[in-house]
Amino acid sequence: MRFASDLSPPLTLSTMPSHFKNARNVNIEGITNVSANNYNHYGESSQTSIEKLQKHIAAGALHNSAERCDAPKCHPETRVAVQDELVSWIRHGDNDDNPKQIMWVTGPAGSGKTAIMGSVADTCQRKGILGATHFFSSFSGSSNRRSKRYLIPTLAYQLTQHRAMPQVAEKILSAVNRNPAIFEQKLEVQLDELILEPLRACRDRPKHPRWPRVIIIDGLDECEADQYQDTARRNAPFRSNEEDQTEILSVLHKAASNRHFPFRIVIASRPEQAIKSFFAGDAKSLTRELFLDGKYNPDADMALFLESKFANIRRQSHLPSSWPSEDIRRTLIANASGQFIYVATVGRFMEVSGGDPNEILKQVLRLPGFKTSTDAFAPLDALYTHILKSSPDPPLSILWLNLIFREKHLELPHSVVGIPNAAQVAGMSEAD
Repeated sequence: MRFASDLSPPLTLSTMPSHFKNARNVNIEGITNVSANNYNHYGESSQTSIEKLQKHIAAGALHNSAERCDAPKCHPETRVAVQDELVSWIRHGDNDDNPKQIMWVTGPAGSGKTAIMGSVADTCQRKGILGATHFFSSFSGSSNRRSKRYLIPTLAYQLTQHRAMPQVAEKILSAVNRNPAIFEQKLEVQLDELILEPLRACRDRPKHPRWPRVIIIDGLDECEADQYQDTARRNAPFRSNEEDQTEILSVLHKAASNRHFPFRIVIASRPEQAIKSFFAGDAKSLTRELFLDGKYNPDADMALFLESKFANIRRQSHLPSSWPSEDIRRTLIANASGQFIYVATVGRFMEVSGGDPNEILKQVLRLPGFKTSTDAFAPLDALYTHILKSSPDPPLSILWLNLIFREKHLELPHSVVGIPNAAQVAGMSEAD
């Protein structure tokens, strides 16, 4: 008699499912046992269904993954209004005059979308209402966080882990066992077999009051196209990033339109044209847009953030509590033009430079500010340029940036580029 695992007891008639009760003279070569959170095949099988599923997920895309340990989160007491609005919609959106199933959170680069999504995911997990998350990242060291093919398996895997959804978990894992090639099929087929059909199959069972309520997708615009053709061939069809992003939106729209799908969906991305067009067209009736602009008072959030950074610098450098002056703080916030990434970069530059804080601050303030240009990003460009020129080896810094660009946009393999995780080494991962 074989064992299920080194830690499992011997498989005997007394430990088998009830359909073997009172059976005699049974010769067992292998048996499949379905349980709420696993799908175990005892005997000859080399992998359980949960192991097959786990092999096809982007583990680093989970909001609480080890890979995202340094990902941005909202500073305490900042972005409170937008977080409250999101969580309130997730929990009580059915009470709206015109309920929507999808929330599109959008705004320019540096407006804090990823930080907000990470903080909202943490809040929803604490409240027991988080179904699943997927954080795309074009700068991640894990290539599977840039591809659509891991999205549905990653979401399905997280649903199997919910104690309140054992019947759904059983159906998901049964689907994996029935069709192991599901991971190589189209996104729509994966959605049907791994999520919608398991939910439909449980429609007659009473919904548990503690079922999760939301699925969060961040950084959709950072999803990069999978190429299925030999692109070295002349006239080979080339699939664009926008095509894969639109395909993802289409399957999420299908899910949100399905009466057996109980979750709200939050999607965060930059307002790229293909994404804007989708939400303005096919998904308009199901979608509510939340644009990160002055309505949510980013200046007040940036003031709190800067004060926290300045307090740390004052302690380390023995500076008075009045440092820096209120005028300097106002100038920095004005130069940010609503882009949180500007003040975050100033704070990080001052923390890691190791020089005299007063002198570093003077250097930053001498850079062209918002009054010298109609371009809201001009002060940020000037700040980045100054930081590069201030590095001990500016040419080496430029080389790193060039390698990062080539790795991201020319799709060179890591072995050619020569850096296993250039974006993280350069300190640029998940800055949005």
